[in-house]
Amino acid sequence: MNRPILLLSIAALSTLLSGCVGVGPNTQQGAVTGGTLGAIAGAIIGHNSRGGDALGGAILGGTAGAIAGGTIGNSVDNERGTLYQESTPTRYRGVMSPPPMPAPPATTEIMTAPPAPNALWIPGYWNYVGRGYTWVPAHWEIPPPTAHSYMAAHWESRGRHYVFVPGYWM
Repeated sequence: MNRPILLLSIAALSTLLSGCVGVGPNTQQGAVTGGTLGAIAGAIIGHNSRGGDALGGAILGGTAGAIAGGTIGNSVDNERGTLYQESTPTRYRGVMSPPPMPAPPATTEIMTAPPAPNALWIPGYWNYVGRGYTWVPAHWEIPPPTAHSYMAAHWESRGRHYVFVPGYWM
């Protein structure tokens, strides 16, 4: 197999593997890096084998590398808490009128250093769960790659009812 087709195959495989949305930045980076390195190594090994199948080696190596790299990256995301949240809001059942929110806790929330340059500080808020509120402390969130903005938790009027909409990326 000639070199331009091999390089095009490697580029296509890398582009395919870059679509790991909804996991975390290290999972994505690990899958892309592992897939690229695996495809290169597989192409070299496949080219040097008896049959000379560089493309088959690239595909097999890229797949194995992407799985291994993504798995390693995902373990780092789990340790650091950088897994992406679902980007569509979860809606709760409607109520006739929103129950009044309690006052924020008396403790002062201290803004720590961001875990990444693109992290967004989410202030603490009352989250409505079932029949009452629970306090969600302020924290940093790393936006998913396709997110443009963050919608804070809020109540929405739906005809004669209100629904609580938790914060979400959009």
